[in-house]
Amino acid sequence: MNPSRPLPRLAFASGRLAPSTREIAEEVPVAFTYRGSTQAVMMASPADLEDFAYGFTLNEGIVTQPEDILSVRAEETGGGIDLQIELAGDHQAALTARRRAMAGPVGCGLCGIESIEQALLPARKVEAALTLSPHEIAEATASLAAHQPLFAATRAVHAAGFYRPGGGLALVREDVGRHNALDKLCGAMARAGIDGASGAIVLTSRVSVEMVQKTAMAGAGILIAISAPTALAIRMADAAGITLVALARDKDFEIFTHTARVAAQTAPERDADVA
Repeated sequence: MNPSRPLPRLAFASGRLAPSTREIAEEVPVAFTYRGSTQAVMMASPADLEDFAYGFTLNEGIVTQPEDILSVRAEETGGGIDLQIELAGDHQAALTARRRAMAGPVGCGLCGIESIEQALLPARKVEAALTLSPHEIAEATASLAAHQPLFAATRAVHAAGFYRPGGGLALVREDVGRHNALDKLCGAMARAGIDGASGAIVLTSRVSVEMVQKTAMAGAGILIAISAPTALAIRMADAAGITLVALARDKDFEIFTHTARVAAQTAPERDADVA
């Protein structure tokens, strides 16, 4: 199943209507099924599904390490995709405790939570020592656009990337849902054996509390976003020990928590490329 398709439309430009086509992002129900029991259904882009399965399973606390996921099989069914996830050992108790039924809006990060207490559980404490310069923060956000082919085609999806100083963006994942994009990124990091403490997570979306919780599960000490955070996300990042950098556009940004991870000095500007 392709993540986008060309569809007909009428475009009004230069004072007239003309028929043409536009590349449109697909959005399908993706079910997470363990031992024959569906635990969640998310509306998502049908791409990077194995990463999605790993990231969701780890971020939901169903397992604590990627080695506990033995296999992932994607089956197209009834207009959607069923991810059949096989786990090692006896994780049924954890599944029962975290039972959800999340057939809700795109990337809804807390659909199906049964109590206010569950929604406000503290995030995992992060102890990452990595620091970034202002120049590196600007580089992380500026380079993200070049790694978003689905957005370039459709203008309808979010992205989450993992940036390491000196190495640039190691991974980027896209999805119609911002939570899904981050789950896919976390899954790709886990499968590749990448330590979240070695870099920063970069988002094209606003920062809600669930995005902070997922960043903490990945072990990343720095979260950079192009858009603004919510007040609860700031409180959660502060409690989790995460440096929250938001409204990062061009060379400007705002730091809301744990400012010591951003170096005071600005790195020298790079020379312009010679044509």
